[in-house]
Amino acid sequence: MPFDATHRRQLLSLARQSIQLGLSEGRFPPYPRTELPAHFSLPRSTFVTLRIEGNLRGCCGSIEAQRPLTEDLWRNAWASAFSDPRFPPLTLDEYPAMALHISVLTQLEPLPVESEAELLQTLRPGIDGLLLRLHDSQVTFLPTVWQQLPAPAQFVQHLKLKAGWPAEFWSPQIRSYRYATESFGERA
Repeated sequence: MPFDATHRRQLLSLARQSIQLGLSEGRFPPYPRTELPAHFSLPRSTFVTLRIEGNLRGCCGSIEAQRPLTEDLWRNAWASAFSDPRFPPLTLDEYPAMALHISVLTQLEPLPVESEAELLQTLRPGIDGLLLRLHDSQVTFLPTVWQQLPAPAQFVQHLKLKAGWPAEFWSPQIRSYRYATESFGERA
């Protein structure tokens, strides 16, 4: 179900509230029980990306829906600001310059591919988010990453590097999944 402009504003406001409370309380704040549209209580997975002056400042999310949309968003907004291992916790000084971007994911769709060549032919550039699983590890790129890596081979190679695998690595044990997102955010 697409989110209209009002719903998008409500979700962005909720994400900001999680970060504001995190800044003021110095801990993960409990989720507030507020009156929101009924479909916000359906299980959905989200990613929240923070940028300052166009530069990545944090990005955390969930791949599989395990809690209601608003609770997942609340948790991931806070995590993006305070527990992304690539960055120190967001500071009060940085907060005014921060721009939020939210991606709400569809369910994972298994891709029945047996080789990297098959995967490359199956991918839809600009549309698909991609998740690769091998044994107990997994790695993903959101569809927005296509903006920086528009060629499928480049997209998959960088995803494997993100996982810590060699760029040319492939195993028949890799399981591939795609998903789409509805993405929206604030202007920087």
